[in-house]
Amino acid sequence: MFTFTDKAAVTTCDGVSRRDFITAGALSAIGLTLPSFAKLKAEGKVDPKKSNKACIMIFNLGAPSQQDLWDMKPDAPSEIRGPFKPIRTKSNAFEISEILPLHAKIADKFSLVRSCYHTAAAVHDTGHQMMQTGRLFTGGVNTPHVGSALEFLQGRRSDLPAHIILPESMGPTGGNMPHGQDAGFLGKAYDPFVLNANPSEKDFKVPDLLPPNEISEVRMERRREMRELVDSSVRNFEYSEQAKLMDSNFESAYRIMTSTQAREAFDLTKEPLKVRERYGLNRFGQSCLLARRLVERGVRFVTVNTFITVFGEITWDIHGSKPFTSIEGMRDIVAPMYDQGYSALIEDLFQRGMLDDTMVTCLAEFGRTPKINPAGGRDHWPNCWTVNFAGGGVKGGEVIGKSDDIGGYPTERPVAPKEIVATIYQALGVDLHTELPGPQGRPYPVVDFGTQAIKELFA
Repeated sequence: MFTFTDKAAVTTCDGVSRRDFITAGALSAIGLTLPSFAKLKAEGKVDPKKSNKACIMIFNLGAPSQQDLWDMKPDAPSEIRGPFKPIRTKSNAFEISEILPLHAKIADKFSLVRSCYHTAAAVHDTGHQMMQTGRLFTGGVNTPHVGSALEFLQGRRSDLPAHIILPESMGPTGGNMPHGQDAGFLGKAYDPFVLNANPSEKDFKVPDLLPPNEISEVRMERRREMRELVDSSVRNFEYSEQAKLMDSNFESAYRIMTSTQAREAFDLTKEPLKVRERYGLNRFGQSCLLARRLVERGVRFVTVNTFITVFGEITWDIHGSKPFTSIEGMRDIVAPMYDQGYSALIEDLFQRGMLDDTMVTCLAEFGRTPKINPAGGRDHWPNCWTVNFAGGGVKGGEVIGKSDDIGGYPTERPVAPKEIVATIYQALGVDLHTELPGPQGRPYPVVDFGTQAIKELFA
């Protein structure tokens, strides 16, 4: 947190002195600390016009079971194949689980990658990092989330931040490592805007669109006067580069707090009730609807966490016993919610003509064990799992890669997390040789040298 001060002590009408402070700590919550986007743009390091593509990343925290959903093995023994049957889909290339009937109806619009794997520890944190950044947190190097790197490289397109996380950042998942949902070595200036609210609640409001406490009693029509006050308060510093950066960042933060566009983007009451019901009147469904509204209004990247933690709530983490989820809990609660929200999002984007320019990718940190455990669930399994892609130039109705007879290991076209991240970058118009300013100013490529996108996904 930093503050702006001045030599003179001038008191405003609400009793706050100019010598007191106009706190800028709130800026960090919306990813607007130093260095400023304006400076980077002037140096030619970012290009706001580089791409009009957007991405919605749905991160299935907890890790869905590939054998029970996307890569079923109906001819395997019962302890492998599980209790569910495959059903035909609108794609001639694959079947999926009977507990995802709405996915089956739109299967021509998304493609599956059935051969993802990683060789790191079978803990949630490692998968979260690699699938969102392309790298594991090692040697103290924290690689930025792909959405944060995109904001650095391409900047904003509107008053709204370039990268937003819904509904909250990932919480505890059993480890103490970074989850890969911040800007890492790029600095807090490029951290995502985190909603930190449940969009399905009746009194839903966005906390960081409310004025900071220091100006909470100032009427809306006086905010411009407050901006003028800050201009005055930094006058003693305005000739230094640091002060110019602070001023630019305040302007960015001020813009989002007072922007009609930003407020309307988050206002789900603008949507017809029928549309809201189509997505599902729950946290995930309304987050998907909000993601569509944000992309529609210029946000480049939205990350939707299906769950916040694997503890104390029904999630994809189907170990079979409390505090985790059973296969039945997945069937009765998780899958219907997910099926409704995802299918509504894809259909809505398609009907609005937005799907071609909006990649929707559904990721997870790993898969589940081929064999059902004694508790009636499945445990962590990073050796093989399935993710899917839709829109943004991706061909629909295809299958890339193949697993063995029990869904335990890839047998064709193994795909590592860094290739997933490279695919997202490529779809968003980022050259895979692009370098970011890493620790100690050392150039850091967006993905490891030689990493390629999954070319089979694209026409």
